[in-house]
Amino acid sequence: MKPSARITIIASVLLLFCLAASTLVLRNIDSLRNGSTLEEVLYITSPKALKWLSLGYNGLLADIYWTRAVQHFGRNFHDGTGKYVLLAPLLEITAALDPQLLVAYEYGANFLAAPPPNGAGMPQRAIQLAEFGIRNNPNEWRLYYELGFIYYMELKDYHRAEDAFRRGSTVPGAHPWLKLMAALMAEHAGDLSTARLLWTATYQTTNDRQVRANAVAHLRALQVDEDVPILESLVSQYRARTGHLPQSFAELQAAGMLRGTPLDPLGNAYRLTAEGRVVVGEPDDLPFIQQGKPPGYKPPAKPKLLPVE
Repeated sequence: MKPSARITIIASVLLLFCLAASTLVLRNIDSLRNGSTLEEVLYITSPKALKWLSLGYNGLLADIYWTRAVQHFGRNFHDGTGKYVLLAPLLEITAALDPQLLVAYEYGANFLAAPPPNGAGMPQRAIQLAEFGIRNNPNEWRLYYELGFIYYMELKDYHRAEDAFRRGSTVPGAHPWLKLMAALMAEHAGDLSTARLLWTATYQTTNDRQVRANAVAHLRALQVDEDVPILESLVSQYRARTGHLPQSFAELQAAGMLRGTPLDPLGNAYRLTAEGRVVVGEPDDLPFIQQGKPPGYKPPAKPKLLPVE
């Protein structure tokens, strides 16, 4: 046997012996100290030092740190304390030791982002963790989904959520949901032109009838959301010019401010209320609209999607 091979075997045996002995010692310490945690003993701030100490067993050490992160989260979640002081460092060291350990990003980012007591309430640290995962695993679409979800749910940053979902949708084998989520985020952010492009792309790149119907419904809603503010602006201009609100669109036509009766995307005439608001005639047929809802309108629990060819 070569000397180098003999040294490797001896070092490996010593490492495994030390890990086993450390586990036994830490368990005894934990049993003697109420409220103590193994993470306090395992936590070392430098991933470089840990890599050196692991003698090449980075993956094994990453698994240990991931286990401790889960234990730290689970213990504090169960106790209801909401004090996840070691969670972010444990997760970041885990990722540094094994950048391909996807579970640390998928679940760890959720642990970090959720507000206390259900999580650490650290969405920015969760974003940093997810972005680190994406840099090291650029073809894992679930990481983009996780990132977009954090921006959407925790920060209400629809622009960045849309960017994360859109980036993920370009990954080979990405789930079609990502395109839908990107379009929804653009719509939430009020970026109607981007939302229209995304929903159009969704319609053109799928053969699923339900997905196509959903895309068309959103495109119709976007048209309404553009039409209504323009028409209400004309109503305001008419009032400023005449001193009173128009009673119908015919008055706007007579004033040379409008050509013909304005129609919604389904071909139904928009209605003008006595208060100067512009509303759609059949709101149930136009789910997802933000503008043009009749006063007191309550949408059905399940959106009505009209069939498309």
